[in-house]
Amino acid sequence: MPFFNSYFGSFSDWMNTRRKRWLTRHGHTLSMSYWKSLDRRGWLRVLGKGVAAVALVFFVFYLAVYFGLFGWLPTKRQLKAVQNNMPSEVYTADSVLIGRYFIQDRTNVAYKDIAEPAIHALVATEDVRFYEHDGVDYRSWARVFIKSLLLQNEASGGGSTLSQQLAKNLFPRKNLGFLSMPVNKLREVILARRFEAIYTKEEILQLYLNTVPMGGNVYGIESAARRFFNTSADSLKTEEAAVLIGLLKGTTYYHPKLYPERSLQRRNVVLAQMARYGYLTPEQKDSLQKRPLTLRYNAYSHHSGLAPYFREHLREELTHWAAQQKDAEGDPYNLYNDGLKIYTTLDSKMQRHAELALRQRMKTLQIDFDKHWGNKAPWTGQPDVLKAAKERSLRYRRHKAAGMSDSEIDEIFNTPRKMQVFRWRGEVTRTISPMDSLRHYLRYLNAGFLAMEPTSGYIRAWVGGINHNYFQYDHVRSRRQVGSTFKPFVYAAAMDQGIAPCSYFPNDRRVFPEYENWSPRNADNQYGGAYSMLGALTHSVNTVSVNVAMQAGIPKIVQLAHSLGIKGELPSTPSLALGTADASLLEMVGAYGALANGGYQVKPRYLLRIVDRQGRVLLDQTNSNGQGEHVLSSQTTALLRPMLENVVNEGTGRRLRQEYRLNMGIAGKTGTTQSHADGWFIGYTPDLVAGAWVGGEDRRIRFRDLEKGGGANTALPIWGTFFQRLSKDRAYRRYAYSQFSPLPSHLQGYLNCPPYQPPFVEEPIIEEERGLDGFFERSGRKLKDLFKKKNKNKDRDKERDREKDWQKELEKELEKRRDRGRGRD
Repeated sequence: MPFFNSYFGSFSDWMNTRRKRWLTRHGHTLSMSYWKSLDRRGWLRVLGKGVAAVALVFFVFYLAVYFGLFGWLPTKRQLKAVQNNMPSEVYTADSVLIGRYFIQDRTNVAYKDIAEPAIHALVATEDVRFYEHDGVDYRSWARVFIKSLLLQNEASGGGSTLSQQLAKNLFPRKNLGFLSMPVNKLREVILARRFEAIYTKEEILQLYLNTVPMGGNVYGIESAARRFFNTSADSLKTEEAAVLIGLLKGTTYYHPKLYPERSLQRRNVVLAQMARYGYLTPEQKDSLQKRPLTLRYNAYSHHSGLAPYFREHLREELTHWAAQQKDAEGDPYNLYNDGLKIYTTLDSKMQRHAELALRQRMKTLQIDFDKHWGNKAPWTGQPDVLKAAKERSLRYRRHKAAGMSDSEIDEIFNTPRKMQVFRWRGEVTRTISPMDSLRHYLRYLNAGFLAMEPTSGYIRAWVGGINHNYFQYDHVRSRRQVGSTFKPFVYAAAMDQGIAPCSYFPNDRRVFPEYENWSPRNADNQYGGAYSMLGALTHSVNTVSVNVAMQAGIPKIVQLAHSLGIKGELPSTPSLALGTADASLLEMVGAYGALANGGYQVKPRYLLRIVDRQGRVLLDQTNSNGQGEHVLSSQTTALLRPMLENVVNEGTGRRLRQEYRLNMGIAGKTGTTQSHADGWFIGYTPDLVAGAWVGGEDRRIRFRDLEKGGGANTALPIWGTFFQRLSKDRAYRRYAYSQFSPLPSHLQGYLNCPPYQPPFVEEPIIEEERGLDGFFERSGRKLKDLFKKKNKNKDRDKERDREKDWQKELEKELEKRRDRGRGRD
């Protein structure tokens, strides 16, 4: 304490001494008599000292801002590498931009790609001496000081140059209390001078027009041109450019969509400025000012445009990927700001054909579904359907998470409000309750469609639903029961286990006591006789499929399905043969791709390349092979193909030939699950493998009969319409005529057997006649039976020979696979 007392005591003495000295020297200046006694020379001396003091204070203040005492200022080197936030863009394989991931909607364009009227309008309106100053317009400062500050004329305009505004756009102002305005203005002056030192005038204009806000989340001239006029920056007309430049004075106040009259007035002011400074003739100005405000408003959202379901799936995957990648500074990439270019395998024209095919079928099918149920709700007698839909809804989950009671939530769900409602005829605005909205959307059938190249695994079309804005659940990835589309895997497993395609299986109902007395039934309730594999698959005979599965072995079928790409748990029960397992459309199309690809696994692929904004390649999968392990013998897939072709030519898929007149080679299978809850069709041509699924959001929302609810009526028409559209498109004309290679001659005999054998009927016993006539008749019958027996034995021997040949061919195939080290066992 003595130290502190002595220290502060000496400091106080020093301060008193300094104060007394100052008063001795300058105390007289505090009196009024001193100021009255000053002559002209004295006043000039005082004024000079005051100016010097203000200049010194300003200089010190300038240095404080310059050296970053009020916040960091970028150097010239950093400004040279300045980058604004840019959305990442998604492109198809044919270089069509289909989507963008952004927080700020912005697309950078080069100066040469900006229409000249936009440049002229900007300079004439915002900075007429832009080409003369070096970043600061001192004449404008003088005008602002005199007119705005002294004369209080708010219409006199501001003093900021385009370079200063650019600094403000790129480096937003900071809140520094009462120092905010002087510090921020001085920062912008310093940065404007630096911009002018390192960039040309054209580069500054380019940078400015790429960064300036244009209302809402739209930034830059290119995005604004696309949003308001559905055009590009280089195609803007003079009057359109004037509208966009006019927005800069107030992006909300002069918004052309919200306030068209204000926007029109502001546009005409900009046109007048262009004429005033020689960019337009008076005649041109008068003509343009008379034109009405014509917008082609393009309200982009993540729900609109091509392939929204695919883009959302990609967004989820790439957000995780980007977080694991590091840029040059060691920071993770940001999908929404870093301007990545993402190239995918999608084909824009195929995608459009797929979306239109699905929409066309589902619109018609919904009419049939509504007629089918009439005034009844599809969940009549099942109140749990509506309750489950309510509890699945985002609104319910949010309120529940906020701790609201069921009664409070019920009140919200039963309170009418205005909302946009989806209808196939067009959206409408209705005043309905959220509960009514749930009832409305539960009545809609949904769908998914996927098309893929079987050799490369490239996804060419991905449609996850009927409308992404209202139905965001992606049915390419959703898991539903697959029905009879699973049967080809059963027959493939059987043939791969050595069971010949011409083996016959009884079409009899069978009870399985070890599986709770389960008994499969046929859709047509027809039994008796026996089917070959060809006949059973063609007519989708359930009893035979189960018999084939039991003979092949359920574990072998499960193993094959997994190796083909079906994920998730598969039931190890005989019902698996009828498709009681759940799988996604993505998995099923991939699995059929292996059938079309000679038994080689096919991994569906949709991402080719990712490039950053500098053009550096971050990911490149263009040359990687989508073909995987050889999981199924080529002999089996070769024989399975004509069996699946027969489904299309004579079986449940024959509408493709009869109604859609498709003449290319097609192998495929329909599928319908229990109670017609899910309809499927998956098929392949020499060029593409594609699948369609149709069903309700809830599995209990369905048609009540097989004729309307079967896959042949719900899903197959989407597939047929898609390929019909491709066949008519000149770009894909080759698809209309492509055919499979003929089955090798050494395999043709394995399918050369009747598809069906009727039940054996014993001939009635005829009482023998006595005498000579009776003797000759009996002898004739015996001789006939002898020849029959010989022919029967001959047929049996042929069948045995075919079995032996089949086994030999299969052994050769398996031996080859073992030699390559690519077998399954």
